[in-house]
Amino acid sequence: MQRHLRSTLAATLLVFCASYAMAAPQPSDYRVLSRLQLGGPGGWDYLSFDAQHRHLFVSRADRVLVVDVDQNKQIGTIPGTEGVHGIAIAPELKRGYTSNGKNASVTVFDLDSLAVVATVNGTGEKPDAILYDPASKHVFTFNGKSNSASVIDTKTNSVVGTIALAGKPEFAATDEMGHVFVNIEDRAELVKIDTKTNTVASTWKLGTCESPSGLAIDNKKHRLFSVCDNKQMAVVDANNGHVVAIVPIGEGPDAVVFDEGTSMVYSSNGESGNITAVHQDDADHYSVVATIPTQPSARTLALDPKLHRLHLSAAQLVAPTTPGAGKRSMVPDSFTILTVGRP
Repeated sequence: MQRHLRSTLAATLLVFCASYAMAAPQPSDYRVLSRLQLGGPGGWDYLSFDAQHRHLFVSRADRVLVVDVDQNKQIGTIPGTEGVHGIAIAPELKRGYTSNGKNASVTVFDLDSLAVVATVNGTGEKPDAILYDPASKHVFTFNGKSNSASVIDTKTNSVVGTIALAGKPEFAATDEMGHVFVNIEDRAELVKIDTKTNTVASTWKLGTCESPSGLAIDNKKHRLFSVCDNKQMAVVDANNGHVVAIVPIGEGPDAVVFDEGTSMVYSSNGESGNITAVHQDDADHYSVVATIPTQPSARTLALDPKLHRLHLSAAQLVAPTTPGAGKRSMVPDSFTILTVGRP
C-alpha cells in the first residue's frame, strides 16, 4: 500500500474514532436529567420499557402507571393489578402482562390501546418476576411463595405448566433461543430452564454472591449479570454456569440492565442511592467506570436502548419513630420517576 494512502486511511480512522468517542454516551457524564412527580399511594417494584411505543410501565401496588418518556408525563393506567410486581412486554404479540402477587393472576393488556383484554388465573402463589420468552411464545411467572414458575400459553391465556424450583425465585432473563434463567434468592443460585420441555436444565452456584435479585443478559457474548445483596455483581457464562467475574457494586441492588449499544451494565442500588456503571471490556473482564448519584430507595430501573437512558422509581422515605419498628415509610405523594442519562 502506498504511503500517502496509508496516511489518509489512518487519518480517517482517527477522525472516526474521535467522532464515535464524542457521540457515545459516557457514564461519567450521566446524571439525573428529570424527576417526574407522580405521587399517589402504594409501594412499587419493577419497571419495564416498551421501546416501540416509547412507554415506561411502572408497577404501583394495585395498578400500573404508563409514562410516555418523550413527553415525560403519565398517559395511562392499567387497573386491577393487585400486588403487582413486574410487567412483561411481548412486542410481536402487541401484548403486555403483569404479575399480580396478591391474587395469583396475570393481567393481559393491549400495548397499542392499553386496554385490559384478559386475566389469567391460577399461577403459583405470589407471582413476582414475569417475562415473555419469544422462542416458546410463553409467559413465565416466578412465584415467590410457591417456589415455582408458572407457564402461560399466550394463545389461550391459560396456565399450561408448572416448574418446581428449589428456592425462592427472583428476577429472570431469556436468551430468546429456548432458555430462561432465574436467580434463586435464598440459595444464591442461578437456574437454567429449557423452555421446550419446561424443565430445569441446570442449577449453578453464584460464587461469593449472597441473595441475588436483579438479572440481565448479554445474548451476543452469552453472559448473565446477577446483582447481590453483599455489594457484588456476579458475571456468569450462560453456556456452562461458570462465574467469570465478580464486580463491586453499591448497597441494596434490586435490578440490573445491560446496554448492548454501549457495552455497559448498570446496577441500581437502593440503599446507596446510586447506580454502579460497569463497562464490559470483553466477555470475561469488567471495569467500574462511574458511580452515578440517584436517590435512596431507587432500587429498580429500566433501560431506554435508543437514548441510552435509565428510568428509576423512587420516593422519599422516613425512619420509623420507634427503633426496630420495621421498614421506613414513604412520605405522602413523594413517588417519583427519575430519568438518568447524558445531558
